[in-house]
Amino acid sequence: MTTSEENNKEITSEQEEFDKVKVSAWESVKRFFSELLDIRSETDRDATIESVKHDISFKGHTAWILIFSIFVASIGLNVSSTAVVIGAMLISPLMGPIVGLGMSVAINDVETLRRSLINLGVMVVLSVLTAFLYFKMSPLTKETPELLARTTPTILDVLVAIFGGLALIVAKTKKGTIASVIFGVAIATALMPPLCTVGYGLAIGNASYAGGAMYLFSINAVFIALTTFIVAKVLGFPLVRYANSRRRKLTARLASLIALIVMVPSIFIFIGLYKQQVFDSNASDFVENILQFDGAEVVKFTHDFETKDLDIYFIGRVIPADKINEWNEKLKENEVLKDCKLSIYQGADQSIELADRLSGQVKAGILEDLYVKNENLIRDKDDRIQFLENEIANLKVNEFDFKSLTDEVKILYSDVESFSYSKRITTNFTKTDTLPVFYVTWNKDVKSKKKTEELIKLDKWLRFQLELDTLKILDTPK
Repeated sequence: MTTSEENNKEITSEQEEFDKVKVSAWESVKRFFSELLDIRSETDRDATIESVKHDISFKGHTAWILIFSIFVASIGLNVSSTAVVIGAMLISPLMGPIVGLGMSVAINDVETLRRSLINLGVMVVLSVLTAFLYFKMSPLTKETPELLARTTPTILDVLVAIFGGLALIVAKTKKGTIASVIFGVAIATALMPPLCTVGYGLAIGNASYAGGAMYLFSINAVFIALTTFIVAKVLGFPLVRYANSRRRKLTARLASLIALIVMVPSIFIFIGLYKQQVFDSNASDFVENILQFDGAEVVKFTHDFETKDLDIYFIGRVIPADKINEWNEKLKENEVLKDCKLSIYQGADQSIELADRLSGQVKAGILEDLYVKNENLIRDKDDRIQFLENEIANLKVNEFDFKSLTDEVKILYSDVESFSYSKRITTNFTKTDTLPVFYVTWNKDVKSKKKTEELIKLDKWLRFQLELDTLKILDTPK
C-alpha cells in the first residue's frame, strides 16, 4: 500500500469517527430536549380523572368555603385591597367544575359533564348571590379601581386564561399534583373577582358593570375548560366506554358538538379582543407621537373601538386648520385607524358648546387626576406636620419665674426645706408626653398626715398658679 493510499484511508477513518461523534451529539441534544419537554412519562391519567371528579362537587364544606371566600373577596374589592382579594382567591374552590367540563368532554363522560354543568351553575349563582347581599348591605358603594378593573375584559385576560389553564391542567396531570402551581393559577385567572363584581353591579343597579364582569368570568371559564380539553386529548386520556354502541356514538357526537360550541366562539372572542387591544394601542401611540404642536398640550383624549371616534382635547395655542388636515392625512395612512373620525377640541374655541365640554369634562378630569396623584403626597405631608406639632408640644417648656415661685412656696409652706423642678418625658409607645415634676423635701418633724394634706394643697396651688392641667409632686426624703 502506497503512502497516498494510507493517508486517504486515515482521513476516511477520521471522517467516519467524526460523523459518529456528530450523530451521537445530535442524538444527545434531541434526547435532552425530548426529556425536558416531555410530560407523558409522569402523567397519571387515572389519578388525574379521579382528582378532577372529586373537585367538581359544591356541597357541605366546599359550599361554605366558597361563601366565605366570596365575602372576603367582596370586602377586598370594596376597599380596593389587592392583598385581600389575592387571599380570597387562594381559598376559593372555583375551578373544579370548569376543569371538569373540559375533562368530561375530552373523555366522553356524560355523567361527569352533567355534574360539572350543574355545579358550575350552583357555583355562579351562589357566588353572585353572596356578593349581591354583601354589597346591598355594605354602606360603601363607591366604585374602586379593583372593581372597575373587572368590568372590561382585554386580550390580556384571554392570554392569562389560556396559559393559566394550561399550567393548571398540566400541574394536575403530574404524579403528585403541584399545589403551588394550582394556587398561582387561582390568582392569575382571577375567577372570583368578576363574580363579585357581577354582584356589585346588580346591587347598585348597573347592568353594564354586571354584564362586563360576567363576560370576563365567561372568558376565563371557557378558556380554562378549552385548555383542559386540549391537554387531555394531547396526553391521550382514555375515553369512557359504554356497553351500548348507540349511546357511545351519541355521547361522542354530543362531546364533539360541545367542544365545537366552546371553541368557535372562543376564536371569535380572541380575535375581537385582539383587534380592540391593537386599536387602543395604535390610538394611544398616534396621540402621543403624531399630535404634536408647539404651545398646545393634550389634556385628555378618548377613543371608541365601536364607533371609531377619536376625540382630542387641547389647551394652549390655537392649532391651525392646515395642521389638523395634516393630522387627518396621517391618520388615514394608519391601517388600524384609517376609518376613525378625528375630532379636535381646543380651549381657545369660544363656542358655548365646546366651552361647556371643556369645563365639564376636561377640567373635571384634570382635577380628578391631580387629586388622585397627589392624595397620598398630601396625606404624607399632613402626617409629617402632625408629627412635628406633637414633637414641638412635647418639647415645649412653659416658662415661669422659678425664683418668685419658690419665695411664695416658702411663705405659704414653712415646713418645706427644699423645692426643685424638672420635666419628665414619658411614653406609652403610642403617645409621647412631657410631665412637669416638682420635688419637695419636708422638715423632719412634719408628721405623715400633715405632709399628705400639705401636698394636696400644694398640688392645687401649683396647678392654679402655673395654669397647668397635669403635674406631679414627689415627696423626697431628707
